[in-house]
Amino acid sequence: MSDRSLFLGREPGSPEADVRYPTANLTTHGVIVGMTGSGKTGLGVVLLEEVLRSGTPALVIDPKGDMGNLLLTFPELAPAEFEPWIDPLEAARTGSSPAELAAELSARWRAGLAEWGLGADDVRRLREQVEFGIYTPGSRAATPLNVLGSLAAPAGAGPEARLEEVQGLVGGLLGLIGVDADPLTSREHILLTNVIERAWSKGEDLDLARLIQQVQSPPLRKLGVFELETFYPAKDRLALAMRLNGLVANPAFAAWLEGEPLDPQRLLWTADGRPRASVIYLAHLSAEERQFVVALLLARVASWMQTLPGSSDLRALIYMDEVYGFCPPTAMPPAKRPLLTLLKQARAFGVGVVLATQNPIDLDYKAMSNAGTWFVGRLQTERDQARVADALAGEGAAPAELRAQLAGLGKRTFLLRDPKAQRPRSFATRWALSYLAGPLTRAQLGRFAPAPVAA
Repeated sequence: MSDRSLFLGREPGSPEADVRYPTANLTTHGVIVGMTGSGKTGLGVVLLEEVLRSGTPALVIDPKGDMGNLLLTFPELAPAEFEPWIDPLEAARTGSSPAELAAELSARWRAGLAEWGLGADDVRRLREQVEFGIYTPGSRAATPLNVLGSLAAPAGAGPEARLEEVQGLVGGLLGLIGVDADPLTSREHILLTNVIERAWSKGEDLDLARLIQQVQSPPLRKLGVFELETFYPAKDRLALAMRLNGLVANPAFAAWLEGEPLDPQRLLWTADGRPRASVIYLAHLSAEERQFVVALLLARVASWMQTLPGSSDLRALIYMDEVYGFCPPTAMPPAKRPLLTLLKQARAFGVGVVLATQNPIDLDYKAMSNAGTWFVGRLQTERDQARVADALAGEGAAPAELRAQLAGLGKRTFLLRDPKAQRPRSFATRWALSYLAGPLTRAQLGRFAPAPVAA
């Protein structure tokens, strides 16, 4: 097992007491919990920076647009590098010009990093070591992601992993057309699952046009014990096909079929084996579209990881910011099933999952119980503090003691539950190498778009 560790911060009031966390601990997954203003996003960025500095790639799911800050790493920490990312209105509110505010931020970042023994050389090494990219499924704002290329049969996946991926795809696709489908009772879900599973089990690729044709005229005589026409008459199948065709006919849908393939191997490593940091930006999408993308992406990761040999060390990290709505305790949205699969199975393959949320009640208990590492920041209510204290309590710390610790946390200070330590400990997060500019706008994303190919 590797002895790599992540420099996350220091114990409060102890300038020599660095908190270095073993990367291998993240194979048992993690949760970051903290209210708005707790420093949760900053900790997430620092955690990802450290994972990348250790040589491990990261796939970052970004529903709200904050994690694109990971790409704002400026090798010289010079004012000219900060200035393009400054909002002129924000500068005006401070009584400064953009150039003046950029100079101030440059000095602040240099001083902030120096307090932690870091500097421009560390930023430069990170940029040289890792290839960064930001992807915008359903949009050409940055690098498009060919989500529906995932209708191609997954290579090397076993029957269970393949079926998991089919169900994630079908649930997300039906969500796009407004069908809230239960896998066990929905005719739409059962038909699409059988059609896709039949093709994939034979190694046959599909595209959306062919899938729509097979909805109208399925290569099946029965579904279960019922004749096809009894279970799902032709006129009803035509209605489903028409709704799916509405997606294809919409000119805006073309962006879903363009760009990089939805291939975890390519999103995590370059062709020459360098680690990648791939941010999947979802802030421009509707709730249904986000579910669709996350369900497909996680299901594809689950299939891909089962083609890997086992590992006790961290091979790759899947980070999901603002997980609210994707893994709720009382419902089964399309993304939840593949997410739970990863939390149960990914450890054996060296794939870690870290979920960030504002409130512990956003997460299903099964998801929480599979997370060995917890980072807990300031919480909104005493009830939230009590809920987390009860979850973290063990032989080394009583709930009442933990509640008192949680109530006393300041900004950018977190309680760390290490699965290999008896007691949680608190720490203040280090200064981020990345410029924390806040959520990126679609206009800013254009700076990361691939250059147009010359005619």
